[in-house]
Amino acid sequence: MNKIIKIILLLTLTFSTYLKEVGAEEKIKIGLLVPLSGENAYIGNSIIKAVKLAINKINNNKFEIFPKDTRNDPVETLKAAQDLNKQGIQIVIGPIFNKNLIYLDELQDMIFISLTNKTIELPKNVISAGINSLSQLNAIIKFQELEGLKKTIFLMPESHYEDEIKKSINETKIKIKKIHVYDSNPTKLTGQIEKITNYKARQLDLKREIKKLKKSSDPNKEKKLEQLEKMDTIGKVNFDSIIISDFDESLKSITTSLLYVDVSPKEIFFITLNQWFDSSLLEEKSSQPLYFPSINYENYKKFSKNYYSQFNEYPNQLSIISYDIVGLIYYLILQNNFVVDDKIFVRKNKFKGTTGFFEIKKNKINHILNFYQIEDNKFKKIFWFF
Repeated sequence: MNKIIKIILLLTLTFSTYLKEVGAEEKIKIGLLVPLSGENAYIGNSIIKAVKLAINKINNNKFEIFPKDTRNDPVETLKAAQDLNKQGIQIVIGPIFNKNLIYLDELQDMIFISLTNKTIELPKNVISAGINSLSQLNAIIKFQELEGLKKTIFLMPESHYEDEIKKSINETKIKIKKIHVYDSNPTKLTGQIEKITNYKARQLDLKREIKKLKKSSDPNKEKKLEQLEKMDTIGKVNFDSIIISDFDESLKSITTSLLYVDVSPKEIFFITLNQWFDSSLLEEKSSQPLYFPSINYENYKKFSKNYYSQFNEYPNQLSIISYDIVGLIYYLILQNNFVVDDKIFVRKNKFKGTTGFFEIKKNKINHILNFYQIEDNKFKKIFWFF
């Protein structure tokens, strides 16, 4: 840990006194592109509130935010961005969703820090700031090394995110025995999991063993038969860990199917991608322990508590990222003598924010994530960097 701190540029994005004392004549004008109408308006409003918290923490009246409604539509997003451009705004937080990025390359004099976690085919003027799959797989690699895992299989649903994950698998060179892409349809899921885990063959092995034992002269035959007849299968699966890239009810369907085919998290490591500390997973006792990479949990709780005390509601998960982005932008603009250009985010540095450590590299923000275990109704730290 000490070595890491020594070799990186350690910037605590908690808006210190140093930042308050900088006397700048120029207004720092930042655009905000979020959905403020429609079914995703609650996300946009939560982000605006988190940005307000960050500005209040900075306590500098030179910093101004200009929110615009994307209406979760790429054409409306472009129009909103053009309005911001007319106001002389060059840096924008947002949009949130990847689909709303497609026309933003028309505004090459602007920089958009999107909260998307996708990194494929981004416009050149867009920086991806979400918790991307590359960041998550890098944390999982450390966990594999810690536990000595050599035979990991990867389960991913058929989705638009599939190419993103496969690209990150190739980039990180994570040790994967085999990738299985499944159909999330509940009528097909169990059959697919049976095939992946070789369930039918293990069932047949059990039947053969019972038949063989019945014909044997083993003096403990009855006791052994009693034990075997309580089992569903015999023999081990050919993997020691599973990475499941799914969430919410779909994740629970996968773990339930694995339990059905006699694959237990007590014997095989169940690993998922970032679950944002989904409290409903604490109730899923049968699928524990469950492991996942994520941001700093203690800071996440503190941020949520502060947010609740201000607004009497809990924040959307993306809000904490937007909170860090405000501090990052403020710092970089100050470091660049209030000049906003396409090089402001190019310098390769590592930073420390509320979420943890992160770095800007090749138009994306990579997060150095902590690792957690769900067990005994708790989120437990396995390893952490901040």
